[in-house]
Amino acid sequence: MSTEQSAAQIDQPRSRAVFKWVLMIALVTFFAGLLFGYDQGVIAGALKGVGDSFKVGDTAKQIITSWVTLGALLAALVAGTAADRFGRRPILLAAGLLFIAGAVIQAITPGVEILVLGRVITGFGIGFASVIAPLYAAEMAPQRIRGRIVSTYQLAITFGIFLAYLVSDIADSAEWRTMFLLAAVPGVLLIIGVMIVPESARWFAKVGRTADARKSLAKVTEPADVDSELSDVEAQVSAEAAEGEASWSEVFSPRVRKALIVGVGLAIFQQITGINAIIYYANTIFESAGLVSTGAQTKATLYCVGVTNVLATFIAVAYIDRFGRRPLLFMGLIGMFVSLCAVALGFATQSTSDTGAGTSIVGIITMVGLVVFIASFAFSLGPVVWTIISEIYPGRVRGKAVSFATAANWGAAFLVAEFFLTLTSGIGEAATFFLFAAMCVLGFIFVWRYVPETRGRSLEEIQEMWNKGGAVSDWEKTAPKP
Repeated sequence: MSTEQSAAQIDQPRSRAVFKWVLMIALVTFFAGLLFGYDQGVIAGALKGVGDSFKVGDTAKQIITSWVTLGALLAALVAGTAADRFGRRPILLAAGLLFIAGAVIQAITPGVEILVLGRVITGFGIGFASVIAPLYAAEMAPQRIRGRIVSTYQLAITFGIFLAYLVSDIADSAEWRTMFLLAAVPGVLLIIGVMIVPESARWFAKVGRTADARKSLAKVTEPADVDSELSDVEAQVSAEAAEGEASWSEVFSPRVRKALIVGVGLAIFQQITGINAIIYYANTIFESAGLVSTGAQTKATLYCVGVTNVLATFIAVAYIDRFGRRPLLFMGLIGMFVSLCAVALGFATQSTSDTGAGTSIVGIITMVGLVVFIASFAFSLGPVVWTIISEIYPGRVRGKAVSFATAANWGAAFLVAEFFLTLTSGIGEAATFFLFAAMCVLGFIFVWRYVPETRGRSLEEIQEMWNKGGAVSDWEKTAPKP
């Protein structure tokens, strides 16, 4: 047996071990997204039952729906700081525990006030998970597949939404308490997963635990690459440590500002193009479009939104590290714009269409338009935004910067969810969807001017590109070939 053959046999089990650890990290990321997605989707099916049980109108329904995002916003603001101090894993564990507590409170609530409290607590869990899960995945995943691993977070969100819609289809709206209680399952899965995976090697290096950083890297890095990877991480951490502990003012400093604008801008556009309005109020939208029976609305929501959302996200998982972030964003925004205009035109012609019992012309246009919209979002703004946010910031301020960008995302989500029904009542469904379409145009321009291509670069290389102050065109010129 030759030396090369012997080495190959020795390395082969080690490669399988690396794969297993990377898979476990992907699963933890998936479980974090699953709890986020299930909560997003379950409210669409539970809202009617809640309204019937507690006799509430649109204002109370908007509060019940939107205050989970308010809790997520508040948690997102502190998640990065807490993760920098205590590590990534403890905050993910807290996310799972909060989500379980929120699910139980919502299931046993005696009234609207306690239900809203449960929604806020659930939001705290989602806020922690939405900051730390993509951040942890980006820090631990091998750079060649970092986009795919981080994208499993959005894939899980879509799968959680689908499961929630499926539960809503199977269960009667009167069983809304059971729908909420089932949300505890993703929380339990997240806690189990976090107990298995290692802490972030970059966090270990940041707090001076070099031996632990090496052990953590060895789990997800081929043996021949561990030393060079650790050297890069330590060099970056040393440079950051020489400047002292990062403050919030540094997050807004000139040298971080370009990256901050990119992250916050993408986070806001992800929401103001209308995705959460459609997810939260899918049944209500289909009802306005002419699907008068609850069963028809639920079926339309399940298949038009739920299934499409899951399947289209696989496009991003498969191609984000091959085609890059910017091409997916451009294609998605174009598809979203066209579909939103089609939905808006459908609503604009509703008065001349058959809006009686059964599916109307408006209903058909709405279903086709929303399928295209959901598919376009699912392979672009959905997963790509979380990927870019988690990888563009310097390690020194990464926790705080990701927190701020995620909080901006939740702030935009809160405003959309809080005022969507009010907006449609005030200016009509057609004008509302035209407004979302206009946001897609602005989003396209923003990506074209400000968002760099980060495919194929290590986190340290991305930081070096920002240090050079390169324009978007400079990033394109030096981007690795697919």
